[in-house]
Amino acid sequence: MHRRFLCDAQSIERLIHFVSRDAFDIEGLGSKQIIHFNKLGWLKYPSDIFLLPDKIDEIALLDRMGQKSAKNLINAINARRKIGLERVIFALGIRQIGISTAKLLAETFETLPKLQQVCIAAQDKNHPAYQELIDIDQIGESIANDLIMFFSEKKNQQLISLLLENVTPVTPIKAQLDSPIAGKIIVFTGTLSQLSRAEAKAQAERMGAKVTGSVSQKTDYLIAGANSGNKSQKASKLGVTILSEDEWITLLS
Repeated sequence: MHRRFLCDAQSIERLIHFVSRDAFDIEGLGSKQIIHFNKLGWLKYPSDIFLLPDKIDEIALLDRMGQKSAKNLINAINARRKIGLERVIFALGIRQIGISTAKLLAETFETLPKLQQVCIAAQDKNHPAYQELIDIDQIGESIANDLIMFFSEKKNQQLISLLLENVTPVTPIKAQLDSPIAGKIIVFTGTLSQLSRAEAKAQAERMGAKVTGSVSQKTDYLIAGANSGNKSQKASKLGVTILSEDEWITLLS
């Protein structure tokens, strides 16, 4: 495996990143559980996470676990066997690759094997693959070189191969650039009744909008649910268009 995963301390650090919020986000598998499972020899590489369901009875016997907690953990793991490609790329812990860049790579290459193939070919800087990589918006030579280094290492190729035996990355839906909110900056506030906040955000992003958490002069629309509070007041002062949830749904239809 990649040298970062060889040392126990580094292995634990990378595994904690692997299950972090923007990565696999597995509920019930935090740093304490990772350290404990690592000591038991159950967890060393990312792919090992998806072998834990085979140990449900042993997990249930652990201190402070029990059958219910063990079952909840296994369900949380199994729920992540199908997951957005951008989360998988981010979870790998590649240098300089944050979630935004991971999303960009996922949208550009659509599959992990395709990204890996291009990065391997791009080892030769005269190969068209290298130009393809550095031509991507926000990538450039420095990030491209880190991608090439990671995906070209045999140990990382093995890591990815084992991971893909247990996980199905989902190709992101490309943004609808001709939608009425394409290129707009959106803020949601208050409680929505017809969609969860996460669903509303995902829908807006699929339609080409950028969703942020705070209102500014650059904000195009504030979508105000129940109990919207201070953000609505600030939006009014800044002249930002405020829409109710129903008005928002009408705009999208």
